[in-house]
Amino acid sequence: MKRIKKEFVQRMIAHINRKAWWHCPPLDPEAYSKRGKFYASSFAECEFYGRPLDTPDRVKIQNPIVGDEFSVHRVLFGKTVRIPDGHPRTLNMRLALDARMKKVALAKGYDAIVILATHTFKKFKADGKIPRSIELNVLKP
Repeated sequence: MKRIKKEFVQRMIAHINRKAWWHCPPLDPEAYSKRGKFYASSFAECEFYGRPLDTPDRVKIQNPIVGDEFSVHRVLFGKTVRIPDGHPRTLNMRLALDARMKKVALAKGYDAIVILATHTFKKFKADGKIPRSIELNVLKP
């Protein structure tokens, strides 16, 4: 797998640190300690998860893992983890995977997980173009 240039990752970090991020509080009060704090790059994207807060947050990250869902899994676990579509426990499986990703990422020294769509990740890897739509998980909020 082709590695991402350091300068591209540094530009992504600078972009994330200066941008406003939208967050929808989870129902579980212990969710942050289990899975980290998830952010969306726009209010509209955040509405998918529920009612976003009225004001966006600022974040400060230094060492994120950047990729699409599949490449992040490969870096963290050595393989892609798939959750079967239509499985009755899909949400519980997703939450458990997020908790596992947080634990492994912290152990490997990452402070955030940056997820891009597969096609925009390919563009980012090739020419450093930062996409408009980014999902951010800050592991130590």
